[in-house]
Amino acid sequence: MTPAADPVAGRSRRQHLLPNLFRTTAFKLTAVYLVVFALFAGFVLGYVAWNARRLLDDQIRFTIDAEIQGLAEQQRLGGMRRLINVIERRSRGPGASLYLVASPIGERIAGNVEALPPGALDRPGEREIEYARTSDGVETPSRALVRVFILPAGFRLLVGRDLEERERLGAVIRRAAGWSMLLVVVLGCFASWFVARRVLKRIDGMTETAQSIMAGDLQGRLAIAGTGDELDRLADNLNAMLDRIGELMAGMQQVSDNIAHDLKTPLTRLRNRAEEALRTASTADELRAALDGAIDEADNLIRVFNALLMIARLEAGRITDSMNDLDLSEIVAGMAELYEPLAEEAGLALRTRIAPGLRIAGHRELLGQALANLIDNALKYGESGAAAPEILIEAAPSGPMIELSVADHGPGIPEADRSRVLERFVRLDRSRSKPGFGLGLSLAVAVVKLHGGQLRLEDNAPGLRVVMTLPAAASAAQAAVDTPAPGTAIPSTPPAEPARLAPP
Repeated sequence: MTPAADPVAGRSRRQHLLPNLFRTTAFKLTAVYLVVFALFAGFVLGYVAWNARRLLDDQIRFTIDAEIQGLAEQQRLGGMRRLINVIERRSRGPGASLYLVASPIGERIAGNVEALPPGALDRPGEREIEYARTSDGVETPSRALVRVFILPAGFRLLVGRDLEERERLGAVIRRAAGWSMLLVVVLGCFASWFVARRVLKRIDGMTETAQSIMAGDLQGRLAIAGTGDELDRLADNLNAMLDRIGELMAGMQQVSDNIAHDLKTPLTRLRNRAEEALRTASTADELRAALDGAIDEADNLIRVFNALLMIARLEAGRITDSMNDLDLSEIVAGMAELYEPLAEEAGLALRTRIAPGLRIAGHRELLGQALANLIDNALKYGESGAAAPEILIEAAPSGPMIELSVADHGPGIPEADRSRVLERFVRLDRSRSKPGFGLGLSLAVAVVKLHGGQLRLEDNAPGLRVVMTLPAAASAAQAAVDTPAPGTAIPSTPPAEPARLAPP
């Protein structure tokens, strides 16, 4: 028997589901809405009942007033005897009107009221009383709204109206209110159960997916129902977060693998030099030369780790507090002037096309470091023996963005490898003979992303053109503050020499 067909297992799941339903936020919120709605409905029904009762009481008073005016007119025309005759005649007719003429000592003379509470006729005015009337020979206890008058010679006159209609209306309203509240409660409980069950089902699905991810299934993602509700938005954001975490973990694994492979050679070389010095060096000069070589190798390794730490900090976005309004045209021109002697030594012509007044909100040292890496790459791979041995640096506005590019006429990069060379420690086979560790472009990509831009590689036909697209400053009227914020622990690029923190 399968678990789904097992009645015991199914009953256990249902027993476990009900407590979970009662604990869900959806059920609690729906229950609160139900209570609020029930109170509001009760208030509305009570208000309707109160207004209906008041309207009936006003109609009864109006009827009593009309009766009193008619009886007063009869008394004025024919005296007490005519009044008694009229009351006797009206008392025998059907209806809810009440009449009673009593002697000064309270004895009934005429009317359809058989019994009254003691003292009901003692004082004039309007009141509600309990009474008994004769209807078809049967005394029926009822309640009435009456008005009592003192007639000449001490006689009492009572005119009233039975409240049976009002009581029946009140009973109808109470019955309707009871059934309505019961219906509201039943439908509200069903709605609470339905909503909570639906929400709990989706939450349970998210929980199962999260548990599978924690168990090691890093490819799992939360299901999206497609309704666009808050749970869909939450799942969408969590999936984006999981994608980002997966990218970071993949990058960490790749960096670990690259460090294990690419740093093994310099560490081995460092060890071999030290071992060879111990074995062969016989003079202080030979030992000093071996130590100098070891220090150079150690410095190279330190530069690699500094570049890795900088890339990690850039990708984490922990340097955004040092952003200032900068003149990018000035920065690019300064870097070009700095590298022009090195280009001449390499047999390359360094040319610039820089639009004036390009302003950007950014970090001066990081932008300079990224541009220095691109120029350094162009110098290494610019092919001084080419027909047009030159490096072209351009900076120009492009809508709300600024495009900064460095182009050379070297061998270029095949289109299939352009996305791969932006990763850390990635070097193409023909680049293995050049110095570097494959971190220059990675650092440039991290700097550009920190500034909200993009970096792309293009074919320069021949050669490579690296383009950094950066957002321009929000307002050119902002005050230019070129001094970095204090306390920023970022290695700065000295203006007197090229930045070579992470040679590609």
